[in-house]
Amino acid sequence: MPTRPTPSERQRRLGAELRSMRLAAGRTTEYAAGLLGLDRTKVSNMETGVRATSAERIRILASNYDCADHAYVEALVAMADSGKRGWWEQYRGTLPQRLLDVAELEWFATRLRTLQTVHVPGLLQLSGYARAIFDAALPPLPKSEVELRVAQRIQRQQVLERDNAPHYIAYVHEWALRMQFGGRRTTREQLQHLCEMSEMENVDIRVLTTDVGAFPGAGHAVLYAHGAVPQLDTVQLDSAHGGEFTHADAQLAKYRAHMDWWHAESLDRQASRDFMHDIARQL
Repeated sequence: MPTRPTPSERQRRLGAELRSMRLAAGRTTEYAAGLLGLDRTKVSNMETGVRATSAERIRILASNYDCADHAYVEALVAMADSGKRGWWEQYRGTLPQRLLDVAELEWFATRLRTLQTVHVPGLLQLSGYARAIFDAALPPLPKSEVELRVAQRIQRQQVLERDNAPHYIAYVHEWALRMQFGGRRTTREQLQHLCEMSEMENVDIRVLTTDVGAFPGAGHAVLYAHGAVPQLDTVQLDSAHGGEFTHADAQLAKYRAHMDWWHAESLDRQASRDFMHDIARQL
């Protein structure tokens, strides 16, 4: 029997939203199965993202679950559109699933915000800088995988330059700017690239200096991706064993508060650009 492909984070999220909608309506899987003419197992697979669903089925479920939020339902319908294969699919089977999930999350976000305390955000990295980060992994990654990861990371950056690109805000701690991944020259080139990227209309880079002292979110690398509707916001957290995704209301609220704090305490766009120029000159 052929193995089912591992669902992407976006597919799992769609399934989780359908399950939440059903539970909010006080309905059972048997009820959903009856509406769609499916057996209970197929509905359960649909709610875990293992089984794909259609726009028509989502609308049938939403109507019978008494969900009157039209914008939310249409956002779920858009998530079910499986006819478009994203560029990240070329890496399926050669890179970890979580790397593909991050690219997909960024691509469909309406706005992106990130907190970085150790290194420059991935969407702003040059290839030499990214390669130095991947080369530092323990146990060491094969050279072929390092190059694949670098290529995929650079390709992710097209999201900032495409039509209807999302607004991107990167809060970067001063020490992330001073960490010399790849040496002085690579770091200097990376800082100069940051200054150039900060000139883009949809890119806002803000530096949190060491003078601020203690701060919320210390030690975390966080990506907050705004969905088509607030209910579909997602937070992605970096860790040594891979990215983690969360969309629990309490967690979303916590990380929004972190972002707001950093925004209030960081340098503004021009001051941040000047600060990065100064560090680059020191190198």
